[in-house]
Amino acid sequence: MRDAAKPTQQHQKQQHQEQQHPAKPLFPLVFIGPMAAGKTRIGRLVARTLDVPFVDTDARIVADHGAIKEIFEQHGEEHFRALEREVVAQALTEKAVVSLGGGAVLDPDTQADLARCSVVYLSVSAQAVRRRLGGGKRPLLRGGIADWKRIYNQRRPTYEALASIRFDTSHRPLDAIADAVVTWTTTRT
Repeated sequence: MRDAAKPTQQHQKQQHQEQQHPAKPLFPLVFIGPMAAGKTRIGRLVARTLDVPFVDTDARIVADHGAIKEIFEQHGEEHFRALEREVVAQALTEKAVVSLGGGAVLDPDTQADLARCSVVYLSVSAQAVRRRLGGGKRPLLRGGIADWKRIYNQRRPTYEALASIRFDTSHRPLDAIADAVVTWTTTRT
């Protein structure tokens, strides 16, 4: 994974790795990362600039099955993850920018699918998330920022393993990050 924030030896190593392995297709261009990292907002901006559809897998689940919080409450997380897997599998066949829910990467089949995709990992600090969280509509965050930290620490190795590149969204404006993603995407061809 290339870390866009650190263009040093790691960047040189990534360039070397990209030369050894064939480039992944541009699309789908998939955004992964923790809750409140900005995947949907940045993904929309990138899709608009690249003139391709934008797919938010959580929004598709809501459109087809109702509010995620209600799915969790009425049927449990396992049922939600099964619905999520179906939606993600479909989205990853499309020529689009795709935003996955934070936990979608937990599914082994999704991990295998993502290994064949261009994957942008959006990381974010707990301090930045604290400012972004609100409303209580995220069923896994009943304990607030402490739950977010615990979940992110559990998932971070998976995000890092699946990512083609990482952008931190803690301090930069989201439109600047979207521009950087577009530049990365278009200079890979």
